[in-house]
Amino acid sequence: MQLKLKRNRYSDWSVAGLRTIAGIGFIVHGWAKISRGTAGFEKLLLQIHTPYAHFMSILVPYLELIGGMLLILGFLTRIISTALIVVMLTAMFTIHIRYGFSTIQTTGLNTDGPIFGPPGYEINLLYIGILAFLLINGAGRVSADSGIKRGSA
Repeated sequence: MQLKLKRNRYSDWSVAGLRTIAGIGFIVHGWAKISRGTAGFEKLLLQIHTPYAHFMSILVPYLELIGGMLLILGFLTRIISTALIVVMLTAMFTIHIRYGFSTIQTTGLNTDGPIFGPPGYEINLLYIGILAFLLINGAGRVSADSGIKRGSA
C-alpha cells in the first residue's frame, strides 16, 4: 500500500530536494573512503568483525558513491534506498550506537574552538528516515524513475 500525500505545487520539488540532500551525503561519504584508499575502511571492518571485510570495504564505498548519484537522478530509487538503509543500520548498530544519540558531541574547548567526539546515531536515523520515505513513496515526478514510467505507459 502506497501512502498518498497531499500534493501542492512544491511537492514534486520537495521530494527531489530530499533525494538530492541524501544523495550528496552518500557521495561525500563514499568518496571519502575511496579517495583515501579502502584499506583504512577495511581495518575498521576487521576490527568490528565484519564478514568478508575486504569485499565489503570495496562494496560499501562504491554503493554509497554510486547510490548517492542514483538518488540524485531518481533512478532505481526504491532499490538503492533499500541497500542504503542496510548500510545505515549496519553502521548505526556496529559503530555509532555506543556513542549515544547526538551527532555533535562537544568533549572540550581549546583556543581554536570546540573539540568534538565521535558521532552518535542521530545522522543514521535521519538518513534512514529519508530513505524510508523514498522507499515507500518512490522518487517523485521529478525523477528518472518517473520519466521511465511515463515513457513505458
